[in-house]
Amino acid sequence: MTNNLLPGERLDDLQLNGLELIQNPERFCFGVDAVLLSDFVKVKEDETVLDMGTGTGIIPILLSAKTKGKCFTGLEIQEESAQMARRSVEHNHLENKIKIVTGDIKEAAQIFKPAFFDVITVNPPYMVYQHGLQNPKDAIAIARHEVLCTLDDILRESMKLMQDKGRFYMIHRPFRLTEIMVKMNQYKIEPKRIQFVHPYIHKEPTMVLIEGVRGAKSRVRIEPPIVMYQ
Repeated sequence: MTNNLLPGERLDDLQLNGLELIQNPERFCFGVDAVLLSDFVKVKEDETVLDMGTGTGIIPILLSAKTKGKCFTGLEIQEESAQMARRSVEHNHLENKIKIVTGDIKEAAQIFKPAFFDVITVNPPYMVYQHGLQNPKDAIAIARHEVLCTLDDILRESMKLMQDKGRFYMIHRPFRLTEIMVKMNQYKIEPKRIQFVHPYIHKEPTMVLIEGVRGAKSRVRIEPPIVMYQ
C-alpha cells in the first residue's frame, strides 16, 4: 500500500487494531479533537453513522473499531481529501463497513435518504468566516474556518437526516457554546450531554464535546471534565 502513496503523503499508525491512515501534512492532519470525539460518541450495535466533513476519514475509521455500528458514511466536499479517505478505507480492508461520499454538507439531505441515520458526528470548522482567514481556498483554512459551511448548515441538515431520537455528536470551542445551544434548540436537536476538555486542571477549557438528541425533552448532563496533561 505504501507504494500507492502520493507525493507529500505519509502513512500514520493509529495504534488501534493495526489501523493506519493516509495523511498529507500540507493539507490537514487530524488532531486530538478527532480522537476525543470518537471516544465521546456512543454507537449501538447495527446503527448507521454519518460523519459530516470527514476529511481523511479518521472518525469513521476509529468508530468502526471502537463500536459495533453497522455502517459508517463519511461526507467530504474536497475531492482530494475524499480520495485520500477512500484509499485509507481500502488499505484497512473496511470497504464493507465504511463508505466515503464526495458532497456538500449544505446539500446533505438531498444526497442521503431523510431520517436514515441513527448517529451523526461532526468535527466542524471552529472559526467564523473571515476571522484571521488568510486564503479561503486553502485546504487547512477550509478545515478551520466556516468557509464552505456554517453551524446552521450542519444542524439543519443533521435534523433532516437523523431518525427521531437520533443522536448528534460534535466537538467545538467553548467560546461559541451559547450560540451552539441556541441553534441546537432551534433545529430541534436537544443538548443532552456536555463535557469540557481542559489542557491542565487549572486552565480554562479549550474544547467542548456535545451530544444532542433529535426531538428529545430538555434535560442536559454535564460530564466530569477531561484534563489532557498533568
